[in-house]
Amino acid sequence: MKREGVELMTEKAKILYDVKAQRGSLLRCRGWRQESILRMLENTMENAEHPERLLVYGGNGKCVRNWESYHAIVNALRELDDDETLVVQSGMPVAVFRTHRYSPIVVMATANIVRPSWETFRALEAKNLTMFAQYTAAPWEYIGTQGVIESTFETLAAVAIKHYDGALENRILLTAGAGGMGGNQTWAMKLHGGITIVVDADRAIMERRIRRGYLDEIVDGMDEAIGAAKMCSRSGTPRSFGVVGNAADCFEEAYEKGFMPDIMTEMCPCHDPKAYIPSGYTPEQAQELRGSVPETYLEKSRATMRRQLRAMLKYLDAGIPVFEYGTSIRKECRDAGMPEKQAMRLPSFVSEYIRPLLCEGRGSFRWVCISGEIEDLERTDSLAMELFGDDPVIGRWIPLARRHLPIEALPARICYMGFGQRKTFALAVNELIRKGEIRGPVAFSRDNLDSGSIVNPTIESENMPDGGDLIADWPILNGLLNACGMCDLIAIQANYSMGEAVHTAVTQIADGTEEADLRLKVAMTVDSGMGVVRHAQAGFAAARDVAMGNGRLTKESIRIPLWWEPAEKVTNGP
Repeated sequence: MKREGVELMTEKAKILYDVKAQRGSLLRCRGWRQESILRMLENTMENAEHPERLLVYGGNGKCVRNWESYHAIVNALRELDDDETLVVQSGMPVAVFRTHRYSPIVVMATANIVRPSWETFRALEAKNLTMFAQYTAAPWEYIGTQGVIESTFETLAAVAIKHYDGALENRILLTAGAGGMGGNQTWAMKLHGGITIVVDADRAIMERRIRRGYLDEIVDGMDEAIGAAKMCSRSGTPRSFGVVGNAADCFEEAYEKGFMPDIMTEMCPCHDPKAYIPSGYTPEQAQELRGSVPETYLEKSRATMRRQLRAMLKYLDAGIPVFEYGTSIRKECRDAGMPEKQAMRLPSFVSEYIRPLLCEGRGSFRWVCISGEIEDLERTDSLAMELFGDDPVIGRWIPLARRHLPIEALPARICYMGFGQRKTFALAVNELIRKGEIRGPVAFSRDNLDSGSIVNPTIESENMPDGGDLIADWPILNGLLNACGMCDLIAIQANYSMGEAVHTAVTQIADGTEEADLRLKVAMTVDSGMGVVRHAQAGFAAARDVAMGNGRLTKESIRIPLWWEPAEKVTNGP
């Protein structure tokens, strides 16, 4: 393979608003590990909601700190030797160290702040010292709306089992937020044969969802949306309807008119009140107020958010399955003055629905075909079915994804593989690359909504049986173990819900080499294995079974030197 000539930039970085991921066999870097990481950065930008501002999704999640950093990172990756590691601090490349060929290509840490608060973060951001990471934006793992769609699909599947005899055909989901994360909700519900009404204040975002195949149509107000949704329910037609409006306004209107959906949630950017658009404002008006009078903006934003949560609680009290879907609306409303007991009445989707999957080491595992060839994705999909077609989660999901999900940027797939499965699959993919059946490298990553990569006491680590909701050791241990596992990119981040989350992101490259076999064997074991250990030590019997080699997915076990016990059973001194 040939390498494109590289010239380091000597003048001020040119700002580009349109970045596309490289396809094909042209090697711009000194190896395919570096090239693959570079394409993951470019792929994140290609899928970004606002690439001109380096904003990927969630209203504030950035892939790099500024355009100067973007170009410096690109140049560094192009010049990086196999035995060097690029160090990135909150989206800015700060150093390249000579390490060794088994070290990560990139290590990064983003917004890990002592005494964190939104005020502290904004002050540091204004000084060009940090940025907001989100989950997969900063570590260059964002694959578009598909990246979270299976999480929503599996959550809805659990809702169906708990409330609707396992089926959601002709059921109606009322939700809000159609951005990079929320846009997945419509497809997830459609895959279940259901209908979605989604509210978003930004028409442009909804139009983008239509262009990418994630929304069927925009209708004129709640009355039209409700009427159309009921008609589709009666006729058995899965379809999605977008309403341009404010979530609080529309939820209140729907309730006052007596509309009772079958499921209700939302995916607005509640985690950041500055990104949440208050009632009565268009996105343009909100942007102006945000910049001119930020204190007033935050007051209005939080007031609207409280109204939205109260409307959702009314539906909960009416017997509708309602849940928070990782937006931190409960936490933000609590911090803004709503009594904690009231705010936290709304259940979280993790503790309520999908934690059994996490106990098996499952989570939002995904892979990206670096060649850009659809055929590579098709081959990996087939491989997943060959290996795990009898697994009820994988066997159901892969055929649906192949048949229905549009591809955004580089071909990619998300799939909830668990402990043992990920290693088997990754090694098999590497073998197919070696044989030439897959034409280019494959980058394995995952969302931070995974078995052992995050602590967030109002989402992923809520209601742990051992009371360890606040313990942040686990994601840090995950990152350290992945470094031992020779993972290609490791990122430790602490800002999804300001002051309440620490999470670790990883990317591992399969390039067909025997060296990749060594890396994949270790990294794929320790990454999901740490999730099994975390849940087993917390007291989940299913996770303990997996750790002891008695799980459903694999007979591989994890050696446990000591099991956690309640404090009264532990000897603390003579």
